[in-house]
Amino acid sequence: MKKQFVDKSNIQIKNREINFKYDIIDKIECGIELKGTEVKSIRDGMCNLKDSFALVRNSEIILKNVHISPYEHGNINNVNPTRDRKLLVHKKEILKILNYIKQGGYTLVPARMYTQGRWFKVELCICKGKKLYDKRESLKEKEAKKQINIFKS
Repeated sequence: MKKQFVDKSNIQIKNREINFKYDIIDKIECGIELKGTEVKSIRDGMCNLKDSFALVRNSEIILKNVHISPYEHGNINNVNPTRDRKLLVHKKEILKILNYIKQGGYTLVPARMYTQGRWFKVELCICKGKKLYDKRESLKEKEAKKQINIFKS
């Protein structure tokens, strides 16, 4: 039996709820600090960005609540799946983020995690939460687009 080749060069893990829950104001590309077994687990697609967020603490950005499952073939080097992870961002961008946060009502939410060459990157979004009526409006627009696509085909 032949082994099938799986292309792991373009890994993308997305946060699908972000467009429903938030209005995206700005996007920032960040590096992420990972352990060896976490990298292997992400390459297998065992990562979840749901309910994750970021905080600015001591002029560093910390990513919280990202669940990276322990690597199956790992040993004692496996770490806590929801541990805090440091994001690697330029100081100028951290100051930009701090200006938004000082205004109030803004949150930092990771939209996706992907590879760029051999590095893992996180697309961090500066977001403002949607109200309930905005979410209903989004659902109505989505339903209208589906109806239009049905009539076209």
